[in-house]
Amino acid sequence: MKTKSILIVAIALVSSVAFAQTSPKVAVISQKQSGTFKVIYEGSTQGKVKMNIRNSSGETVFTETINGLTGFIRPVNFTGLKFGEYTIEIADAVGKQSQVVNYQSPVFAKNVHVAKVGTEGKYLLAVANPGTEKINVKIFDGENNMVHDETVIVNGSLGLVYNLKQVAGAPTFEVTDNSGAVKTIQY
Repeated sequence: MKTKSILIVAIALVSSVAFAQTSPKVAVISQKQSGTFKVIYEGSTQGKVKMNIRNSSGETVFTETINGLTGFIRPVNFTGLKFGEYTIEIADAVGKQSQVVNYQSPVFAKNVHVAKVGTEGKYLLAVANPGTEKINVKIFDGENNMVHDETVIVNGSLGLVYNLKQVAGAPTFEVTDNSGAVKTIQY
C-alpha cells in the first residue's frame, strides 16, 4: 500500500512540474535611438532559444539561436532595413511568443535652422518651439573636431549667433532635442 501511495505522489509531482512550464515571456521595448529595440526574454527552463525577425511579407530578415539561458535582454537594430512592420518571434522548448514592432523613419528636431550671417564667420542658430524644451548644440570644425557643446532651454523661439571665425574649415551643427532626435546641418 505504501509503495502505491508513493508512486501516485511521484506521478502527481512530475505532472505538476510538466504543466507548470509556461510559454516564454517576451517584451519588446522601443529605444530612444530610432530603429533600436530592446528584446527581453524570460523562459521557464534553461535551454535553446531561437529569435526570428520577419518583415511584413513573412520573410526572415534575422535569426539567432541562444543556448543555455533562462532569460536575456538583447538590443536589436533595424537600421539599414526598410521602414515598416516587423514580427519578432521568440521560441523555446515550451512555446513561442511574438510581438509586432513598427520601424519608422526617425523624427528629426523640427524648426531648427542655421544660417551664415555675412562673411565674418558668424552663424545664426534659430529654433522655433511651441513650448519649453531643452536642446543640446554641438559644433564641429571642418575636420570633425568638436569645438562647442552647450545645453540650452528654449521657451518659445530662440536665436543664437555663434562667432566661428577661428574655426578651421566648414562647421557642422548638431542639434539634439528632448526626445533624442538629432538634426545635423553642415556647411
